[in-house]
Amino acid sequence: MSVSSEFVRESEVAAHLAKVAGDVILRIYATDFSVDYKAKNDPVTEADRLASRVIVEGLRREFPDDMVISEEEPIPALASAPDRVWYVDPLDGTHEFIKRNGEFAVMIGLAVDGRSKVGVVFRPVTAELFWGIVRGGAWLGTKEAKRSLRVSSESDPSRMRLVASRSHRDHQVDEVRRRLGISEESRIGSVGIKVGLLVTRQADIYLEPSSMTKTWDSCAPEAILHAGGGRMTDLEGAPLRYVPSEVRNWKGIVATNGVCHDQVISEIACVVREHSQ
Repeated sequence: MSVSSEFVRESEVAAHLAKVAGDVILRIYATDFSVDYKAKNDPVTEADRLASRVIVEGLRREFPDDMVISEEEPIPALASAPDRVWYVDPLDGTHEFIKRNGEFAVMIGLAVDGRSKVGVVFRPVTAELFWGIVRGGAWLGTKEAKRSLRVSSESDPSRMRLVASRSHRDHQVDEVRRRLGISEESRIGSVGIKVGLLVTRQADIYLEPSSMTKTWDSCAPEAILHAGGGRMTDLEGAPLRYVPSEVRNWKGIVATNGVCHDQVISEIACVVREHSQ
């Protein structure tokens, strides 16, 4: 990973830990694993917990002054949050892991002063590694090669491709799709894999209007998308903020190739107004 950036070491450490966690996940994936529930419709497995332990311990060892927040760990209690905070989703797409459809990923993101800066998304089943450094570039590494990534330049709504969640659906997605005239849609699990489709030009828009996602779902994908020329904001077009005191993305997520972002935000505003009347 040779790139001129102050975050090279961070991206290399995160990539290594994501791959190690991926190996742990695949070993459990091959067994008759059990499923527990943290809450209704919120499953967790041994793979989630062990992968989290690998990543959290590794980040704390390599960056002892940084804060680490993982979906599977209690949020550290600090008098004041440090400037640098890691957000970890050790197994994004647990529903898909349980279904054994391969649509899950390891996600590690670093936020500095409340903004996403570094992102790593590793898909264990395919061994695809996406990583990005804001203002430093985005890449995809496979067993065969490494290549730089850039989002599409598509601006015609009727030619845009939408990627949406496989496990849950918000009616506003259908309404925005209708207003934009989008005909092509794919559904897939992990947020990280969805953003992977954007930076490999297989999709142009991803919408999650609900408040279901949390900061560990968005931090790594946002850095990769931004590094690849795209945009990720909330439904009002405001930047996502990463502060330990609030881990939920209350105003949803809009991720696009950047070219169409303002138009998508405008259509979402119209849908919201219609439903508020």
